[in-house]
Amino acid sequence: MVKNIIKILLLAVIVVLAYLVIESVLRPVRFNSEVNKRSEAVIASLKDIRAAQMTYKTIHGKYTPSFDTLVEFLKSGEIPVVKMIPDPEDTTFSRTIRDTIGYIPVADSLFRGRAEAIDKLRFIPFSDKTLFQMDAGAIEKGGVQVNVFEASAHFNTFLKDLDKQSVVNLIAGREQIERFPGIRVGSMTEASTDGNWE
Repeated sequence: MVKNIIKILLLAVIVVLAYLVIESVLRPVRFNSEVNKRSEAVIASLKDIRAAQMTYKTIHGKYTPSFDTLVEFLKSGEIPVVKMIPDPEDTTFSRTIRDTIGYIPVADSLFRGRAEAIDKLRFIPFSDKTLFQMDAGAIEKGGVQVNVFEASAHFNTFLKDLDKQSVVNLIAGREQIERFPGIRVGSMTEASTDGNWE
């Protein structure tokens, strides 16, 4: 009887230990999978912000630091449709004449079939309506003023409901190699519109 009880207790201990070992392996796998899923959604939003900012700059000559201005531009702005024709007075056909033949709404050009994305543009996915950090301005590079912008989401904003220690470790790992602990597009110190995921 005592031997049977000991066997049952040992079996229970083995099952618990096996569960703990398996869970210790699967926990980081599940965490990384969720980080990747959320990061993809944040990157998609940052790509939309970049496209909107670049279109805004094409029309206005600079980027905007304001989501209100950017969203209003996306909802009511228009992009000229330009036709390039050769200059009839140029026999070398190297000069062209730009002729504006119409306008198309910015929303149709950038967000065709995704009108709801315009209103969500300022909010970081998985963050309970936390705003992306965004700034714009100009810097001097090689004696020339260059317009720049930056939009970012810190890991704390879109991973805050995941395992706290895993998030702390992820942030510490990024900071240790002097990289931004989150996802960012553009730069306020470099003339770049690249994302840090590219």
